[in-house]
Amino acid sequence: MARTGGSSGRHAGVDPELLWARPERPRRGRPPAHDRAAITAEAVALADAEGLAAVTMRAVAGRIGAGTMSLYSYVPNKETLLELMIDHVSGDHRLPSGPSGDWRADLRQLAHEQRALMHRHPWLPGALPAQRTIGPNTLAVWEYTLAALAPAGLDARARLETFSLLTGFVSSHVLYELAQERAIGAGDAAGGLLDAQARHLRSAAAAGNLPHLAQALEETSGDPAPQAVFDRLLDRMINGLTAAT
Repeated sequence: MARTGGSSGRHAGVDPELLWARPERPRRGRPPAHDRAAITAEAVALADAEGLAAVTMRAVAGRIGAGTMSLYSYVPNKETLLELMIDHVSGDHRLPSGPSGDWRADLRQLAHEQRALMHRHPWLPGALPAQRTIGPNTLAVWEYTLAALAPAGLDARARLETFSLLTGFVSSHVLYELAQERAIGAGDAAGGLLDAQARHLRSAAAAGNLPHLAQALEETSGDPAPQAVFDRLLDRMINGLTAAT
């Protein structure tokens, strides 16, 4: 999972060829006590439990029972660790072995899977903009999406851009959903703030000089469940892609 386009720069110390083509440097003497896969899995578990800010080299080293400095012999810096984490969870995409031939249905399935993945790893939507190098699991998702979009008649560049648009939409929407969940889970104070915001909007609309807002608020009162909202917005986006083809 990654966005295409944007800055072509890389994090300092993240060399894609060293990271992915030669992920483990050969060592002399005793076999290494740890490996990057185990270190990455612990970092992902820590981020899942406590958020991305909790993922420090010291904290991850503590989880695997290693000294902080020894961790740098496996992962040179936190930026590299983040690249490994993003690609690690990209391997959790539950996609079929190949596209169905119905590119719209395949895009919907991919978007639902992306949303589920981001809810399982709530730090992921916020981490994606920092991704600068693409690992094997992410490449597999790219390849699946490019193949799924082949029947749409788009050229290769447009298919990559479509994948980027889809991922950006899902990521942005999940960030909103997670913020809503945190507000609800925070209890009365946050709930009261949300109620106050709703009252403010209704009051502003009732003044009479915002007729379009008033209509929108009336039609969206009692909005359906989050899944239904996501599906409605996703269909609107895919319909837009259809019009573009």
